[in-house]
Amino acid sequence: MIIGALELDLYLPEVRSLKEKRSVLKSLLARLRNTFNVAAAEVDKQDVWQSAVIGVATVTNSTRHADQIMNNAIHWIEDNYPQLMIVNHTSEIIS
Repeated sequence: MIIGALELDLYLPEVRSLKEKRSVLKSLLARLRNTFNVAAAEVDKQDVWQSAVIGVATVTNSTRHADQIMNNAIHWIEDNYPQLMIVNHTSEIIS
């Protein structure tokens, strides 16, 4: 069993309230789950308007597949959510 874990630090410059932030993140997390069949959640900075940290995890039988899913998720976010910026990301493969 291989576990791929990805942590993304996001900056949402256009967000003006926590309600707006939650709306953007709810959409992002649901689409990540449906598109990549991963677990995804906001894991830090829940009370900060323009910042968020989300975690994405996948379980597979291949290190290469886990790495591919995480990289594809990053590129997909950049392509589909131009209103937010990925400030930093860290990934880890656990075998």
